[in-house]
Amino acid sequence: MNMRTPIVRLALAGLLFSTGWIAFAAEPIYETDDEVDLCQPFMDGKVDSSLLATMLSAAENGHLYRIQTATSRMGFCVSSQLTEIEGEFTDFRGGLALQAVENDAGLAMLVIKTDSVDVKGKVIENLIKGESFFDVDNNPEILFVSKGFKWIGPDRARLRGDLTMRGITHPVVFEVTLTDMDDDSQNSKTDKILVKATTEIDRTEFGMDALPSLVDTTVRLCMSVEALKYRSGST
Repeated sequence: MNMRTPIVRLALAGLLFSTGWIAFAAEPIYETDDEVDLCQPFMDGKVDSSLLATMLSAAENGHLYRIQTATSRMGFCVSSQLTEIEGEFTDFRGGLALQAVENDAGLAMLVIKTDSVDVKGKVIENLIKGESFFDVDNNPEILFVSKGFKWIGPDRARLRGDLTMRGITHPVVFEVTLTDMDDDSQNSKTDKILVKATTEIDRTEFGMDALPSLVDTTVRLCMSVEALKYRSGST
């Protein structure tokens, strides 16, 4: 489907991951969570107040899409001499805001709880949660805040931003695809979307430099998230 008709004529105004996802339905559904709860994961100085104001404005104007955790995945994979290590986070928060303007402006926010990581094999999982890697006791969250957005195709884009892990921040670029999930492709008010994004990072840049001879330093991050339109104060 050509996402520029109608949805790609919308500019990506932001991502804001949050809890409380609801199931898809044949008719549009809008959540009614309190606006403060919507931004709670990003308060206490994590994100500039102007970005929070932008997200609240998107919610009020019907431009905010929220992730369904039940049907979304967020994980990573890294090669080692023994096996391909794959992990998945089960506690992440945010959403996607689409604004009725056609430009390349955009912002994104994402919070992931590090202790929610699930890796096959208890020994490997404990190692990844330990001090040498995510160090979940001292670094409970991963934070991503975007700085730029650029369309490179009808439904493809690059999303630049800052990724913070273990208190260390580095720039990353996500390759993004955006798909309209509504049955009626002629509907100008898209209510369901699928967002896929991938990138690669060097784990040593975030202080995770243990076992370099056994585990690759390049880690692939990937997400596939389904999102449903949110409208503040609506049913």
